[in-house]
Amino acid sequence: MGIFTFEDETTSPVAPATLYKALVTDADNVIPKAVEAFRSVENLEGNGGPGTIKKITFVEDGESKFVLHKIESVDEANLGYSYSVVGGVGLPDTVEKITFECKLAAGANGGSAGKLTVKYQTKGDAQPNPDDLKIGKVKSDALFKAVEAYLLANPHYN
Repeated sequence: MGIFTFEDETTSPVAPATLYKALVTDADNVIPKAVEAFRSVENLEGNGGPGTIKKITFVEDGESKFVLHKIESVDEANLGYSYSVVGGVGLPDTVEKITFECKLAAGANGGSAGKLTVKYQTKGDAQPNPDDLKIGKVKSDALFKAVEAYLLANPHYN
């Protein structure tokens, strides 16, 4: 098994506490409103804290699909959050799990600076597929920008 780590940084005009709430603590409500393709978020196990497994159902290419997210850690005080994709269409056959570690901080002009670390834990000697990495980044960026747009369009959210 190999672990391959990738890092990315982004900025947003939305304040870090508001962005964190929308992406983490209120995500089950906000993301289906911000992303038309999302249909539902269902807790399969746990109470929303570490160890919780969520089934996220969405429509892609006209078909209903899902991914399973396992919450690894929640650090509200430091605006940190970590979850892993552990099943469903978001997990390539050669990958055991994909862990996302997110951290938000104050950015320029009252906005946010975000850091994302992605760890692919592959099966055996498999290498992550470069196309899967590109597709994953595009989807991740699109989700972030959709939530950001929702927050900018709804300035009273908080």
